[in-house]
Amino acid sequence: MHNIVVVFFNVCVKYDIINHYRSLNINIFMKRQAKETDKDIKNVFFKYETNEQKLYKIANELLQTEKAYVARLNLLDKVFYAKLIEEARKDTFPMDVVKNIFSNISSIHTFHSQFLLPDLEKRMGEWTATPRIGDILQKLTPFLKMYAEYVKNFDHAMDLLKQWTDRSPPFKAIILEIQRQEACGSLSLQHHMLEPVQRVPRYEMLLKDYLKKLPQDHIDQRDAEKSLEIIAMAATHSNTAIRKTENLKKLLEIYEMLGEEEDIVNPSNELIKEGHILKLAARNTSAMDRYLFLFNNMLLYCVPKFSLVGQKFTVRTRIGIEGMKVMETYNEDYPHTFQVSGKERTLELQASSEQDKESWIKAFQETIHISLQKNETFKSASKDISELGKRAPRWIRDNEVTMCMKCKEPFNAITRRRHHCRACGYVVCWKCSEYKATLEYDGNKMSKVCKDCFCILTGHIDSEEREGKKKGILEIEAGQFSGNSIMCGFLQYCEKNKPWQKVWCVIPQKEALVLYLYRAPQDVKAQSTIPLLGYQVEDSARPTDPPASFRLSQSKSVHSFAAESEDLKQRWLKVIRMAVTGEVPKSPEENHSTEITQEQKSRC
Repeated sequence: MHNIVVVFFNVCVKYDIINHYRSLNINIFMKRQAKETDKDIKNVFFKYETNEQKLYKIANELLQTEKAYVARLNLLDKVFYAKLIEEARKDTFPMDVVKNIFSNISSIHTFHSQFLLPDLEKRMGEWTATPRIGDILQKLTPFLKMYAEYVKNFDHAMDLLKQWTDRSPPFKAIILEIQRQEACGSLSLQHHMLEPVQRVPRYEMLLKDYLKKLPQDHIDQRDAEKSLEIIAMAATHSNTAIRKTENLKKLLEIYEMLGEEEDIVNPSNELIKEGHILKLAARNTSAMDRYLFLFNNMLLYCVPKFSLVGQKFTVRTRIGIEGMKVMETYNEDYPHTFQVSGKERTLELQASSEQDKESWIKAFQETIHISLQKNETFKSASKDISELGKRAPRWIRDNEVTMCMKCKEPFNAITRRRHHCRACGYVVCWKCSEYKATLEYDGNKMSKVCKDCFCILTGHIDSEEREGKKKGILEIEAGQFSGNSIMCGFLQYCEKNKPWQKVWCVIPQKEALVLYLYRAPQDVKAQSTIPLLGYQVEDSARPTDPPASFRLSQSKSVHSFAAESEDLKQRWLKVIRMAVTGEVPKSPEENHSTEITQEQKSRC
C-alpha cells in the first residue's frame, strides 16, 4: 500500500511539472507573438506615415541639430575665444594669434544664434499654419561667404594652435582647463573647431531629404530648390577642406591614442591604413601583438598598452617611407608573413590571413610608389632651379607690374624704382635687388639678383624661408591666376565715390566665386578681392557713370565697373551673374561666347 501511494505521488508531481512547462512555453510563445505583432504594427505605421509627418520630422531634425550647433559655437566664441582674448590682453601671448586662430567665429555665432535659430524655432512653433523651411534657409545663402573665410583659414588656424600650445604654457593651460569642463564633452578644441566646416554639408543633406518628400506643387518647392542649389555649391567648394578636416580629425584621434606624445597632427600627414599585426621575433620567431599606422610619409610601429578607456599605444619605431621596401617572406611555422625594410629598421610581420597580407602589401607598395613619383617631380623642379644663372631669363616688362614682385611694396618714381633680377627676370625694388651673385651665362660676372635667387645660387637660407612664411589671401600672383582663369582682363573700377582707376580683374578657376583685383597683370599681390556670392548685379548705367558700366552691391557695399565696350560688359556680366548665385561659371572658351581684346587675350 505504501508503494502504491509513493508511485501515485510521483505521477502527480510529474503531471504538475509537465503542465508547468506547457504553461511556460505557451506564455513564451504568446510574448514572442506579441513582440512580432508590435513590430508589424510599427512597420505598418512607418510605412504609412504621411508626407506631412515626414516633412515635419526633417524640419524638426534641422531645428534640433541647429540648437546643438549653436551650443558648440557658443563654446568656441564665448568660452575658448573669450578666455584666450582676456589672457592676451595681459600680454601673455599675442592677441593677433588668438584672432587668427578663431577667424570670424564670432560673426558665424551671432548669425546662427540671433537670426537663423530664432527663425527656425518660430517656424516650428507655427508649423501647422506655415509648413515650410526653404524661405528660412534662403536667408543663409548670403552668409555662406563667412564659411568660405573660416574654411580658408582653417589649416593656418590649426598650425597656430599647435605652435602656441607647444610654445606657451599659459596658452596650453587655458585650453586644457576648458577641455575638462562638462560642456566640452571630453573633446579637444580642434574637434569643436571642425563643426563649422562640417555644418554646410549637413544643411545640404537635410535639404535633399526634405525635397524628396516635398510634393511638386508644394508652396515651398521653389524656395527649397533655390536654397539647395546655392548651399550645394558652397558645400562642393568646401569638399577639399572637409576631406582635410576629416583627415585631421582622424589624426587627432590617433594623437590621443599615442598619449599625445607623437607629433603627427599636420595637414600634410594622411593615414593610409591601420590595424593589428603580429611581429616575428628575430631570435626565437615567437609572434608578438603589434599595431601599425601607415601614413603617406611614415610608418608608426606600435605596442598596445593596457587602458580602461579606448585603445592606447606606445610607438616603438618611426620608419620613413623614403627608401622603404616591402616583400613577401615564407615561413613554414608562420603563414601569411611579409617583410618591411626601411632606413631605420626592418620588420618581419605576420598577417591574420592571406587576404590581410595582400591588403597590407598593396597599401605599402602604393604608398611607396606615390612617394617615389613625388620625389621625381621634386628632382625635376630641382633640375630647373639648377639651371638658374646658366641661361638668360625673360625679363618681365616694367608696365606689367605696379609693385615689387618680392616684397610687394608699390613702385614710385623717386624712392622705389624698378630694377630687374638678372637671374630670374622679375621686376623688384632696390632693396630686394641689393644682392649679387655670379651668373654663368654672363661670363661668371657678379650681377644684381633678387634675394630668392641669391639664396638658391649661393646656398644661403633666408630667415623667412626657414620659418616657412605663409602667403595671405591677397598674396597670389596675378600671372599665376590669369593663366587658369574663367575670365580676366582690364576694367575701370570705382568704390565709394573714389576716382575711377584701371584694374586687372581675374575670376580664377580654383576660386570661381571670387573676383581678384590687381593693379597690373603681373602683380604678385591683389589690391582687393570680392567674394561674389550673394551680391546683387545692377546692369543699368547711372548718369555719372562711364559707358558700359555695371555695379555689384550688397548691403552698404557698392562696387562699380566699366568695360571697354558694351559687348565686353555683357560677357563679364554673364560670368558674374552665375557666380553671385553660387553657380560655378564656365570659362569663355567653353561658352564660345567670350572674346577678350587682343591685348587681354595675350595676357590670359
